[in-house]
Amino acid sequence: MIKFITTDQTLDLRSAELRWGLDRNLCRFDGDEDEGTFHVGYFVNENIVSVATFHRQVREGFVGQGYQLRGMVTHPDFQRKGIGNQLLNFSIVYLKGQGVNYLWCNSRKIAYKFYQGIGFEFISDEFELPKIGPHRVMYLKIN
Repeated sequence: MIKFITTDQTLDLRSAELRWGLDRNLCRFDGDEDEGTFHVGYFVNENIVSVATFHRQVREGFVGQGYQLRGMVTHPDFQRKGIGNQLLNFSIVYLKGQGVNYLWCNSRKIAYKFYQGIGFEFISDEFELPKIGPHRVMYLKIN
């Protein structure tokens, strides 16, 4: 089941899977509490197994209202079961209903194929984020 969740509900997965056990309170993103930001979670038996955060954030050179996807992660025990795909598609439908024009993200190299499978395109060369690894900016037109 997919639900809108709070920032606090994203922190355990962010900490464990994206920041290698960093204190959960250090896994907050700038903008997590901004107006327009929302978080979604996928629940299995009352446990959150996948999360994603969406910040209202335009991208230079693109027209219309944009959102940045951040902190998308699925617990390893639930990966490759379509959960991340369902979570992202739910969010895209929601964004489309809000009149958002596009979605973009800084994708980790390991997730390139996942995002391409949903329709995202590369809009940057590969770059390195210190302590995190190689990334590319990816873009999805919504409206």
